[in-house]
Amino acid sequence: MLIAGVIKALANDKRLDILNWLRDPRAHFPEQRYGDLVKDGVCGLFIAQKLGVSAPTASEHLRVLAHAGLIRGKRIRQWTFYKRDEKRISEVKKAFKAAW
Repeated sequence: MLIAGVIKALANDKRLDILNWLRDPRAHFPEQRYGDLVKDGVCGLFIAQKLGVSAPTASEHLRVLAHAGLIRGKRIRQWTFYKRDEKRISEVKKAFKAAW
């Protein structure tokens, strides 16, 4: 069953961009000093930079996606790194398909 949080998360172009970029982080982000792009995720500061927004604005987009379960955050030192939750995304895709 689709919940309002997932629909809200997917109803924003910037959040859709983030999900797309995180599908193949090596193609969209530079190497990081800490954390592997694929294993650990992408630093929220790199995501903010690529979006062209402030860190707090990016943080809000990331919070909405995380609340919907579409991404997961991982703390490394003082930064948070984000990656897609492929299992949850698969469940959402199946729910959309079943609803239509």
